[in-house]
Amino acid sequence: MPPVANPTSTAAAGDATEESAGRAEPSRTRGEKRRPHRRSTLLHRLDLHGAPYAFIVPFFAVFAAFSLYPLIYTAWISLHRVELASMDLMEWVAFDNYTALWGDERFWNALFNTITIGVISTVPQLFMALGLAHLLNYRLRASAFFRVAALTPYATSVGAAALVFTMLFERDFGMINWVLSLVGVDNVDWENNKWAAQIAISTIVIWRWTGYNALLYLAAMQAIPRDRYEAAAIDGASRWQQFLKVTVPGIRPTILFTIVLSTIGASQLFGEPLIFGQGPNGITGGADNQYQTLGLLLYEEGWKNYQMGRAATVAWAMFLLLILVFLIQRLLKRRATSRTS
Repeated sequence: MPPVANPTSTAAAGDATEESAGRAEPSRTRGEKRRPHRRSTLLHRLDLHGAPYAFIVPFFAVFAAFSLYPLIYTAWISLHRVELASMDLMEWVAFDNYTALWGDERFWNALFNTITIGVISTVPQLFMALGLAHLLNYRLRASAFFRVAALTPYATSVGAAALVFTMLFERDFGMINWVLSLVGVDNVDWENNKWAAQIAISTIVIWRWTGYNALLYLAAMQAIPRDRYEAAAIDGASRWQQFLKVTVPGIRPTILFTIVLSTIGASQLFGEPLIFGQGPNGITGGADNQYQTLGLLLYEEGWKNYQMGRAATVAWAMFLLLILVFLIQRLLKRRATSRTS
């Protein structure tokens, strides 16, 4: 006789099945609800971690296109003999351009002129900017006018400033020689005399950049807490002592920054001596190369002699010179920090 199913057990099994199905249904619904949550979490992570990189991508793209690629391509050209008229024809010469530059007297003359003009223009410029910023730091009437006036030479184009100063330093009819004649000094040949030409070019640089550096110093001075000056005044320090003991140490990082910035500008000096030469002598830095800088030598090699390989070699020599200056600056900064500590 076949076994008879127990109605009670069957009903219980059915209820269990329905109960399990009912439990599975909410779990499926939870899974469907978790998917949008996971997507939102993923988007949040991408926004949190990827957004900073997306913001800096334009900068690195522009830097790679207009700075990194020209730097690498210039290094590649410096290892070849290539003329301006046929840039697609390159002859591999390895480091011959560098060895030829090392033995070229014009390179050492241009390097020496760059250093001397840089020193003559940078040292007085920074001292004048420091004094001007110290005066502008006090409460003066129409202080905004004086600050704008200090920045006006920087806003003037290089060509206009160089042309005006060229007329001022003209040998026969220049105002500078006229003023010197009032005190019994004969006319100075500012262009053909080596040191006179370098002083005249340095004067143009000083006039253009003093106000700019003064505003940098002024911004750094205004960031110094006034409590330090009050404490120094209570201790009996004079204005000059406050300047030496409070102001100068407080803006020391800005001073180092302006020194590096001025050094870079001096190594790339080009427009002022080019226009000061008034014609073909401007490219060669005078008849005897008495004020030819590295920038003028680069221009002469590339756009007068049409030797782009040599011009690229001069450009890389300037770049290596800047790296050397930067390393020296870092070394001096570390020594100063170690002495202070």
